Amino acid sequence: MSNDLMNRFNRLANSDDFFNNFSRSFFNSWNNEMKSLKSDIKETDKEYIVKIDMPGVDKKDIALNFKDDVLTVDAKRDSFSDESDPKGNILTSERDYGTYSRSYRLPQVDGKAISAKYEDGVLTVTLPKTKEEIDKNHNIQID
Repeated sequence: MSNDLMNRFNRLANSDDFFNNFSRSFFNSWNNEMKSLKSDIKETDKEYIVKIDMPGVDKKDIALNFKDDVLTVDAKRDSFSDESDPKGNILTSERDYGTYSRSYRLPQVDGKAISAKYEDGVLTVTLPKTKEEIDKNHNIQID
């Protein structure tokens, strides 16, 4: 039944150029949104705390850098293989793989005191604030 519903949707979406272009545009933008690194940033008087969802990424494939008040997060998720039924059918495939990068501008950070922890698919980066001008280029080790 699920295959029938997917086939009906695909026929409807491909019925003419308008629907074809609309569905392609909608699903491509949705897919690109899925590839971004979703995050929350909390600011207190003493620090910034950045939490980034990175499910399926191995800690060794994450790199952090802080330079010129910008925290940059680079990650890579290796390919995977899905099992299909004996006819080779997969109803939907939304998981992706590849490289990801995101940058956050966070001023007045003591780069030498930044810490990071990766647990249960969530990267938490703590960036203590400082009032003094310091060297702004640091690589960050993940615990």
